[in-house]
Amino acid sequence: MTASQRRDLPGARRVVVKVGSSSISGANAVNIQPLVDALGAAYARGTEVILVSSGAIATGMPYLQLTSRPTDLATQQAAAAVGQNVLIYRYQAALREHGIVAGQVLLTAGDLENRAHRLNARRAMERLLGLRIMPIVNENDTVATHEIRFGDNDRLAALVAKLIRADALLLLSDIDAMYTRPPQLPDARPIEEVAYGADLAEFEFGSVVVNSVGTGGAATKVSAARLAASYGIAALVTSIDLVSQALTGQQVGTWFAPNPAPVEATITGAVHLATQRTAAGEAAQPAG
Repeated sequence: MTASQRRDLPGARRVVVKVGSSSISGANAVNIQPLVDALGAAYARGTEVILVSSGAIATGMPYLQLTSRPTDLATQQAAAAVGQNVLIYRYQAALREHGIVAGQVLLTAGDLENRAHRLNARRAMERLLGLRIMPIVNENDTVATHEIRFGDNDRLAALVAKLIRADALLLLSDIDAMYTRPPQLPDARPIEEVAYGADLAEFEFGSVVVNSVGTGGAATKVSAARLAASYGIAALVTSIDLVSQALTGQQVGTWFAPNPAPVEATITGAVHLATQRTAAGEAAQPAG
């Protein structure tokens, strides 16, 4: 069932949930269990959940004795190779009590641009879902390059939602909603809903930021949410602490209403635009 309003989420057939590095790595690794508990509850209701998770590089950093995010590509790839393994282990440990098995899916921008690779990825995820296995998707940082990458997993999540025909996209971060201005400013107000096609020029979302463990920011979430909405897929932006409330249709976060008459658009154009932005420096770090 296409989710046209928040209250439709509990009955959604298929939902993509994206979580950022800072929410599930370092001291915040404790968030994995409550996140998985909320996803497990949705599974128990019959919803198919695809998790798009950043955090491979951040999770791998301590094992490489790194105290800050590496800047050279080879070390980023090494940290991602180690961290992805640990990250999936943590997810599987949390999923075990729900009787759910995790299935790892690593994608590059090139995979979604190539029709054969794209169809293979869709077929694999469809089969995983049919077997009641939860796909956990991340950018394949061990082979992606600075020039050709998604740049952040918000865009990847929107494209995956399009690829597997999801009913809704949930973008989780450390902030409870989108705000009219950066939330630390005294006159910032939360935005409850964004109508499809609404002019957001009056709002100040800020540029993409890169912290010590991840990439992304308010601007990338707005961009990804609007991309999904253009495909007819509703998007909700909220914090990881509110994931359970979000999936049960409560009034949390910022709701991006879907296009009521979506035009059948290609994924390749969106991937090309994302990689162009990354190459131009909008988000030069790997998403993992």
